[in-house]
Amino acid sequence: MTSKSKPNIILLGVDSLRAANMSCYGYHRQTTPHIDRFAEQGTLFENTYSAHIPTTSAYASMLSGCDAFSTQVVALRHQGPMRDEVKTLAELLGEVGYNTTCVGFENNPSSRGFDTYLSYVAWGHWEERPLLKAGQLNDVTVPELERLAAEDAPFFLFLRHMDPHSPYLPPAPYDRMYYHGDECDLENRSMDAVMNFKPFRDYFASWMPPGISDHHYVDAQYDGAIAYMDACIQVIFNAIDALDLSEDTIVILNGDHGEILYEHECWYDHHGLYEGNLHVPLMIRYPSKLPAGTRVNGFNQHKDLVPTLLDLADIEVDVPFDGRSLIPLLRGDVASYDSGFYITECTWMRKHGWRTPQWKLIVALEPDFHFKPEVELYNLIEDPDELENIAEANPEVVAMLRQRMQTWIAKREEETGLLNPMLDQGDWHGHEGVGSFATSQQAYDTLHIGDPDQAAKLQDDAEMGDDEVIEDDLNRNPLTQNGEEG
Repeated sequence: MTSKSKPNIILLGVDSLRAANMSCYGYHRQTTPHIDRFAEQGTLFENTYSAHIPTTSAYASMLSGCDAFSTQVVALRHQGPMRDEVKTLAELLGEVGYNTTCVGFENNPSSRGFDTYLSYVAWGHWEERPLLKAGQLNDVTVPELERLAAEDAPFFLFLRHMDPHSPYLPPAPYDRMYYHGDECDLENRSMDAVMNFKPFRDYFASWMPPGISDHHYVDAQYDGAIAYMDACIQVIFNAIDALDLSEDTIVILNGDHGEILYEHECWYDHHGLYEGNLHVPLMIRYPSKLPAGTRVNGFNQHKDLVPTLLDLADIEVDVPFDGRSLIPLLRGDVASYDSGFYITECTWMRKHGWRTPQWKLIVALEPDFHFKPEVELYNLIEDPDELENIAEANPEVVAMLRQRMQTWIAKREEETGLLNPMLDQGDWHGHEGVGSFATSQQAYDTLHIGDPDQAAKLQDDAEMGDDEVIEDDLNRNPLTQNGEEG
């Protein structure tokens, strides 16, 4: 124990981490043994959801305690800073004497307010494999953790892990840990549709094996990247113990959003309002206040994290939050928070919807580059993998969920005095002067990502929105609903 009057806070934010692919959330592969042990030492929340996809909007909510109506951040390429009226956790903690450090998360609307910013290499090509993302994060983080621990003031250390974010290029033995076949088997054609998807195929070709044919190999690289990161995260946990910080430090692991693998024709990215993207891990360890080995089933969202951390740290602030502390949920005072909630995405598609324990409604705000229907409806109880769109067969359910969604939008607009940011995003895709897409074909022909450098630029220059179109003179080969060429 230290003499610091307030607890330290270490937040591990993990990009693109699906809760469903972690062994502590029931995955059939043992991908996260060290994180599993960490979860057993604290509290694991089984139903935490990222309501606002992707990274920019998700972290805006996670680091502010507010939803997208308050932050006005919904797009990956958000223009300008987050609203001054919204305070980040770093700003709030800095005001009460915390030292604050951010690793791997600069030039983002919600990365505002840290004293120190450190970076590491988190991107690369096939020729640069393996990518030791978490190892390089550790190289930067451990010395900084030692420095912070030696100071008299409490500290807030935010770490942005990138291993589950493509490119998935983990080192040996993780690259073959979950795959033992021939990834370039000529008789396997499961990657044909993926590599024919013009907007992403150049990006995929830059980091996937030449001649890749088996999608199970790519899925296994995602799991291998998680397992490698898990081993590296144990280094952080060991450092916390070695510095005698465990009892005095709140340690959190939270995903910003998940990842879509070989599903929904949204291949190996985090667009689409499907469960693989929305359901994220959350676990908190703080021995002096949180019981070990606890699993909480109630629904919660990113916006609930900041109020929870301030509650645990006994820090009072005169700031309104849209989220609520999770402590009443943990104590069993309430069974769940909002089980029906508004969901948004503005990465490669602009859509919103409403999720309940039984139903998922997805409504396109403009045509998307996957040529998907305007309205999607899934019964999450009967069809948890969201394989069958039943919107046309259930117009009354669609109408009911639309009404709930519109009622919520109207309520939040009235409470904030601000319009729903999803409805006015202009050139959200980064192509100046294009505006909303008129057709799916226009979206397909316009959107393109060429290599990891460009992918990194989309995130690092989120405030600039200046990614360029790379011309491609090949015509679209239309895909049918089941991914076959038609």
